[in-house]
Amino acid sequence: MNSWANSGADLHLELPSGTGVKAALLHALRDAVQSGRLTAGTRLPPARALAGDLGLSRNTVAGCYTELAAAGWLVTRQGSGTVVAPVPGVSAPPSARAITRRPTYSLMPGAPDVSAFPRGDWSTSIRRVLNAAPNDAFGPTDPRGRVELRIALATYLNRTRGTRAHPQQIVVSASSGHGITLIARALAGTLAVDAYGLHLHRKYIADEGVPTVPIAVDEFGTDTEELKSTTAKGALLTPAHQFPLGGPMSADRRRIAVEWASHNGCVLLEDDYDGEFRYDRKPVGALQGIAPREVAYLGTVSKTLSPALRLGWMVLPEDLVEPVLDLKGPYERWVSAIDQLTLADFIESGKFDRHVRKMRVAYRHRRDRLVDMLTQRLPELRIEGIAAGLHAVVRLPLGTERTVIDAAAKRGLAIEGLSTFRHPDASGTLAEGIVVGYSTPALSLYSATLTVLCDAIESVLRQRPSRASRPDSTRTSPARSSKAP
Repeated sequence: MNSWANSGADLHLELPSGTGVKAALLHALRDAVQSGRLTAGTRLPPARALAGDLGLSRNTVAGCYTELAAAGWLVTRQGSGTVVAPVPGVSAPPSARAITRRPTYSLMPGAPDVSAFPRGDWSTSIRRVLNAAPNDAFGPTDPRGRVELRIALATYLNRTRGTRAHPQQIVVSASSGHGITLIARALAGTLAVDAYGLHLHRKYIADEGVPTVPIAVDEFGTDTEELKSTTAKGALLTPAHQFPLGGPMSADRRRIAVEWASHNGCVLLEDDYDGEFRYDRKPVGALQGIAPREVAYLGTVSKTLSPALRLGWMVLPEDLVEPVLDLKGPYERWVSAIDQLTLADFIESGKFDRHVRKMRVAYRHRRDRLVDMLTQRLPELRIEGIAAGLHAVVRLPLGTERTVIDAAAKRGLAIEGLSTFRHPDASGTLAEGIVVGYSTPALSLYSATLTVLCDAIESVLRQRPSRASRPDSTRTSPARSSKAP
């Protein structure tokens, strides 16, 4: 084999016909640079490698490089190869930062502090997995997911969330949303959802052509009594920490939901999106643990580790496993087998538990700082849903939600309004407030982010009548009003 075959980068060039070889190559290289296809700083392959690829002599290619360098198109340095030079009139590609313009501050719900991702421990697990992984890990994978991960998840979930899971019931997914989509397709009927719930999940369900019907929610969670008046094939619930309002589902409502599902042959989809994080209450176990035949349990590492990992799981009733697998396909197309093995090692080594405990303490401190600052600067506002999870609901006077969001945006802060999560068919008075994801900012930005939040709210409330005289204001202490029932 020629030495050039294994050296250098690939470069696609179309050499025009009707001219000499050198002239054709010069034209092709100039055109690639002038058109912006080859941008400033792009490294070209060595002359020998490009000559071999194009079937030309090395001297021809080297001569073209020298000529274009002399004309300012290329830069050639001894020992560092040949790169494209900045050319006037040819714009450089936008930087990643320019493409992904983000606000300076963010309290958007749904994300952990990604700066706290345990890179060192995760890297250790990756290295261990790559050294020990069987050969079949690098081929097509069982659509259920790697058995090593399913065993680790069953042990972890049964121990920490009170599930009754068996590895054969577990199907790995790319996210909880992916799992909800598969289950919705398998059920092929209307789903009941909370009148206030994650809008993205409703969209995923709607994209599958599955209709949804809203069910009322309050501080005790979903009003499951309303399920009895529906013809739904299933219900999507967040029993441990209702999203976004924040209350845990009461024992009576849990019992009613399970009885409804059992009597009607329906399925309860339990989205346990942040069940590991609780602060002022005892742990609330998974609904699946008391009704494994009626509950399809969904979890993910999006809140505990990072949404970028695209790792989730379903613990399914036995009769739902095969229908979901049929929809998922004959092999795993969604989640990297190496990532699955890495998570299995991360769990079994105890590093996952240690990370969750560390972040539970960190997020509790963040929550306390949020409550303290709002109590001092805006004592008339009520804060709800903070006994657990990664977000809080700050109730606002009627007519101010949109204005507060706009005021925050002008200050470089992204926040989400409560109305975003309301089902379009929900009845009753529209509640107003903001859903504050206090887990989202990096710790170094947290104090400044809270200051901007309070400044934005104050700027709006100052323009309203006296706070003390407003009938829609409340002076209930945030700390007292936010306790879980």
